[in-house]
Amino acid sequence: MEAAGRLLAARHAEHRRHEPLLAARFEDPAAAAEEVAAAWTTESASGAAATRDGELVGYLIGAPKASPSWGANVWVESAGVAAADGETVRELYAVAADRWVGEGRVAHYALVPSHDARLIDGFFRLAFGLQHVHGVREPLSGGADATVRRARHDDVPVLADLDLVLLDHQARSPVYSSGVPFTREEALVDAEDSIDSTEYIVFVAEREGRVVASSVGCALTVSSAHTGPARPDDAGFLGFAAVLPEARGSGAGRSVGDAVLAWAGDAGYHSVVTDWRSTNIQSSRAWTGLGFRPTFFRLHRLVGH
Repeated sequence: MEAAGRLLAARHAEHRRHEPLLAARFEDPAAAAEEVAAAWTTESASGAAATRDGELVGYLIGAPKASPSWGANVWVESAGVAAADGETVRELYAVAADRWVGEGRVAHYALVPSHDARLIDGFFRLAFGLQHVHGVREPLSGGADATVRRARHDDVPVLADLDLVLLDHQARSPVYSSGVPFTREEALVDAEDSIDSTEYIVFVAEREGRVVASSVGCALTVSSAHTGPARPDDAGFLGFAAVLPEARGSGAGRSVGDAVLAWAGDAGYHSVVTDWRSTNIQSSRAWTGLGFRPTFFRLHRLVGH
């Protein structure tokens, strides 16, 4: 664990040279070792270690998630891999995946630093592809667009529509997400809960007096998808945004995105994080256009296809 912590700390230090908004504490080998230990003690975790001349030069740790939307899966989280080079990654995976596939877990996911060409190349040459992007940027200072306001309870029906619009959009080409479907009734309950919640802030954008877009902000600590080295300290989270199809191209999406960025600045957060499917063409353009810089890539392989 101590040696793995040193490898992860070195990986993270190099990552922070590319993106200083990431948490500095993971440059400490002791803090990094705690994250490796947390990955290793996750239920059903397994993996592989590589040594050269008695020294650890790489490790890979994965564990399954219970959600049915990910298939029979194994996840390598943000602290789950560090290696000297891409060839070491390939050797590590060859050992670890033998067990994973033997257990029937054929959907493999790995969260890796977006700047680390060696790691990415190693996974790409193992038939992984880019599925999802995590990004970060500084919050905004100053007010939001005048067409944007806080959501009210009378907005709940259109908020439910926007939930369903995003679900439908993600299920279509070229995204083809396997997200768990939900009903309009469930979307209505979720919208009510979000407005009443003390954890979330909900914004809507209007065009010609009609709500056409919404966004949701919260502390990044609320998100289970952003943990370990992938979680900057004191960060807000742009957790949701959607625009009705007829209003796309009107600037409403940027307006509700800016609203969360401005809220995060007013709330004193040091950064704002979001994430998007790389196959979602509109999201990829919108969030990079809003200034989000990639920090981690989620890579994916489905064995046997």
